[in-house]
Amino acid sequence: MENSRNFLIAMALSIAVMVGWQFFVISPRTEAQRQAEQSQATLQTPTTPAGTAQDPAVSPAGRESVVPTSRTPEVTGQTRDAALAASPRIPIDTPAVSGSINLQGARLDDLRLKGYHETVDDSSPTIVLLSPETIGKDAYFAELGYSGQNVGALPGPQTLWQAAPGQTLTPATPVTLTATNGDGLTFTRRISVDDKFMFTVEDSVQNTGAAPVAISRYGRVVRFSKPEVASAYVLFEGLLGYLGEDGLQEFKYHNIEEDKRVSPGATSTGWLGITDKYWATALVPVQGQGTFQPNFRYSSDGRAYYQSDYLHEPETIAPGATLASTSRVFAGAKVVDVINGYERDLGISHFGQLIDWGWFYFITRPMFWAIDHLYTLTGNFGVAILLITVILKLFFFPLASKSYRSMAKMKTVQPKLTELREKYADDRAKQQQEMMRIYKEEKINPAAGCWPVLVQIPVFFALYKVLYITIEMRHAPFFGWIHDLAAPDPTSLFNLFGLIPITLPHLLMVGVWPILMGITMFIQMRLNPTPPDPAQQMVFTWMPVIFTFMMASFPAGLVIYWTWNNTLSIIQQSIIMKRYGAKIELWDNLRGVFRRSKA
Repeated sequence: MENSRNFLIAMALSIAVMVGWQFFVISPRTEAQRQAEQSQATLQTPTTPAGTAQDPAVSPAGRESVVPTSRTPEVTGQTRDAALAASPRIPIDTPAVSGSINLQGARLDDLRLKGYHETVDDSSPTIVLLSPETIGKDAYFAELGYSGQNVGALPGPQTLWQAAPGQTLTPATPVTLTATNGDGLTFTRRISVDDKFMFTVEDSVQNTGAAPVAISRYGRVVRFSKPEVASAYVLFEGLLGYLGEDGLQEFKYHNIEEDKRVSPGATSTGWLGITDKYWATALVPVQGQGTFQPNFRYSSDGRAYYQSDYLHEPETIAPGATLASTSRVFAGAKVVDVINGYERDLGISHFGQLIDWGWFYFITRPMFWAIDHLYTLTGNFGVAILLITVILKLFFFPLASKSYRSMAKMKTVQPKLTELREKYADDRAKQQQEMMRIYKEEKINPAAGCWPVLVQIPVFFALYKVLYITIEMRHAPFFGWIHDLAAPDPTSLFNLFGLIPITLPHLLMVGVWPILMGITMFIQMRLNPTPPDPAQQMVFTWMPVIFTFMMASFPAGLVIYWTWNNTLSIIQQSIIMKRYGAKIELWDNLRGVFRRSKA
């Protein structure tokens, strides 16, 4: 039974790894290749000029167009710098972001994240989050405006807002924009920003006409392409929002491409936007002052685009009255403490769900909390992972100790079990009956050895999720050659760890840490008796090799955790077995392996 149990565990783990390989590696690469081909086709297809009736991407999220019919500039593939220079702008300069506000439409369409670079090299370009509509597929912007009927022209994509010269948006200096529509409505917009990623937009509309008017506020986030690298199975990227009683709504890019448009029920609270692995742009409409209708859209007519938008219910402004409202735009990195702070301090309901903690958030979030707090003490996320592994080992010590004690007792009765197998070789039922009698007399749980493995599975998954989704782990160094715990070990055995200057296929990038993980796994498995069945022997022999290649493509932080966990398990199991008088089979098994290899 011991051998059968080990065989089942080995097979289960092998299947789990292969399924993970398919989901985490093969599927994302296939999708990335498909997306690259689709993007290339998009660049080669003539596009419809923005602002025409065939391109609803530039129409606000209202029942009708609220802007003049004049066209916006055609998409000519101009450079980003040229697109920025083509319209009047107000600079943005904060400790976290830089960029500008486009006075045409009062759009937030130029934003760089100062603290984040494209690679681990700090001299590499900073991350560009938002870009103007006219640059092509990389266009991505947020916009707030008004919709209404029979009230004249309302601020929308074509509106040229006025601003005092020399203004710069900083945390200490808000900016004020104004616009009039010639029909008795004056619009004033005050934009402020904190030292992170939240923009606050205070709008007021004054009715100087002789009759009441009804207008609706709208907001939208528009993106013209998907992320260049497709996400893995464990990560959500796409259109999302938390919408009152409807809760969290998520639509992956391929899902909204099929549905075209999804309109949840109207709500008075919530937020919506578009999220990537590490970055997001989200709108927070006026909360608790009437309802708004959220929408999630995709259109492939003319120029394809993705859009999250809302339309507030109409509000009437009496002659001489002023309608005031405050909304917010988040555009930046999904830093856990920052996102949680906005939820707590600004009262944005469930804003923390902008980060994809997954179904097992009750494990994932505490795991991140613990690692993050250990990081504040050590200054290194890799060391924090090592420490959290020790803490988990101590926490589960009673369970592991009980399991290893049972395994030690199992070894002491192994001669009796062998005798039973020989005595009742032709009677399997009697053999099992006598074995269970011995287990009962010796107080042995034959399944106890499974617990250390079963306990490790949720911890492994939670750590993988934390390493994969949290921006805190992005470009977090360890020691030596590990400069990014969220990326695979960059070294490889097959080019002598960098001594031979050749480019290797991905499958041959087997670095130092995956090799160490394979060695520790091999040693841990050899602490137990070698299975007598040749098929099981082969599985036990090759499993560490298979895992070494599989884990080579996983984040280095996860491989370091597994290696360190294996090392602690070897020490723990050896001490407990020695204490209970069970023979440690390591050296005998190793000699047996080398004898078979020699033969």
